[in-house]
Formats: sequence, C-alpha cells, structure tokens
Amino acid sequence: MKGKGGDVGSRFPLSSREVAAASTVVLGFVLGLLGVYLTMPASDYSFLKLPRTLEDLQILRDHLETYTSDYTAQVLVGYCMVYIFMQTFMIPGTVFMSLLAGALFGVFKGVALVVFTATAGASSCYFLSKLIGRPLVFSLWPDKLSFFQEQVARRRGGLLNYMLFLRLTPTLPNTFINVASPIVDVPYHIFFLATLIGLVPAAYVTVKAGIALGELQSIEDLYDFNSIATLFLIGIVSITPTLISKTNKCKPQLSLFVDFTANSAGARDDDLGRMRGVHKFIFLLGLFVLELWGGW
Repeated sequence: MKGKGGDVGSRFPLSSREVAAASTVVLGFVLGLLGVYLTMPASDYSFLKLPRTLEDLQILRDHLETYTSDYTAQVLVGYCMVYIFMQTFMIPGTVFMSLLAGALFGVFKGVALVVFTATAGASSCYFLSKLIGRPLVFSLWPDKLSFFQEQVARRRGGLLNYMLFLRLTPTLPNTFINVASPIVDVPYHIFFLATLIGLVPAAYVTVKAGIALGELQSIEDLYDFNSIATLFLIGIVSITPTLISKTNKCKPQLSLFVDFTANSAGARDDDLGRMRGVHKFIFLLGLFVLELWGGW
C-alpha cells in the first residue's frame, strides 16, 4: 500500500498546497459567477453553456441579445469572468467567446473587451503558473519547455519583439506562451505589453467575423490565407528593428533552422496536421524568420 501511495504521489506533479491554491482560484471564479447569476431576473437559463460549435454560439447569441440591452453590466461582468477563467485554466473555446463579443457589442467595443479579458486571463495564467505551474509544465511539456527557454535566452536583447512576434503569429499556441513564460523567466512587463499589443490584430479579425456570425461555415473560415499572411506580415514588421540592428554583426546560421523547425513542429504535430497546405507553409515561414533573427 505504501509503495502504491508513493507511486501515485510521484506521478502527480502538484503538492497538496499547490492544489489548494488552484482550488481557491477556481472557487473565487465560481463565487463571482454565482453572484452575477443571482442578480439576473428569474428565467430559464438552460441555454447558458460554453459554446463548442457555431450552432451553440448562435443559440447563445440569440438568447443573450435581449439580456445585453437590459442587463448590460451583468452580461459584461459574466462575460469577463468566463473568458478570464477559460484563459487562466487553459480551457479551449475562447475563440467562440471572441466571436460572441462581436455579435453582442460590435467591432470596437468587442475588440476592446476581448483584448482586456484576454490580457487579464493571460496575466492570471502567468501568475498562477508562476505559483504552481513549474512541476505541471515540466511534467506535460518537458522538451517543448526546454526549447522555449533556449529561444528566450538567445533573444534577451530583443525579448519584447520576440514575444510580440509569437503573439501576432500562430508560431506557438497562446496557452503555452501564457503558462511557460514565467517559468522561462520572461519578465511580466514584457509579457503584458506583448500580450496587450500582440492580440489586437487577431482579436479584430475574430470580433469582426462575429458580427456576421450566420455567414461562418466553420471556425477555419476565420483565418484564411489573407488573414494569416497579414498577421505574419505584422509580426515580421515587429521584429524588423532587431533584424536591422544585427545585420552587421554576423551571418545567419541557417543550420539552426532545422532544429527550430523540428522542435516547434514536432511539439505541434496535431496543429500542423489540421493546417491547410498554405497555412503550413506560412507557419514554417514564421519559424524560418525566427531562426534568421536568432542566428544574426
């Protein structure tokens, strides 16, 4: 029995204290959402659930439109808490929440709301990871984390540009960036600025699409070739000053690009498998640009 208990304890990456801290955060979100729920009028709220498909999202949008006009504050607070909760605990589906912001609040208010909640949620994830995330991340993504740490160390001089590029492009998942950044010693002020600025273009694309929700056939329609190419162009512009400043120092070490691609693409086999051919090309182009940057 003792051996079994030891084996279980060794497999679980978090201590009881860390589990208690995470549970306290969850309880805080639950109590906040309960408070919002109790201030709403008596009604049938069976439609309230996290959307997983565009059909779910359309049903939620149709029901919330009336409440948004009559109970704007409650809807806003509830929306913010749900989005931040999802970002904090890396729950998939925030793209649907971004679409919902466009459908309910329009482009400009929607973008402001999404950027605020996404930045707040990313920050919450950052600090929670700093508190309890190290053993969990090393347990889930040891190779990927080591590689990210190496890339951050190589680009200390232009770390803000590097983090901006990662936020602006789909080179690495945002959820991984959120949870891994404090572990690889990315300062919070750089993390915050890169998140706040870097999420704006993608938020605009998604929120704008939410206004014409009925015209979307699938989530993949959000990011066509033009959208992804534009995001990469903005990302490349963000690192151009660093590239120029390093032009006369040394030549690119292109051999490192092979390792970069192998590590990043290998860590995202599922993502690459779902990409269309042109999206995969742009993704690898982004890795190539990063390797050029790191090698100069």
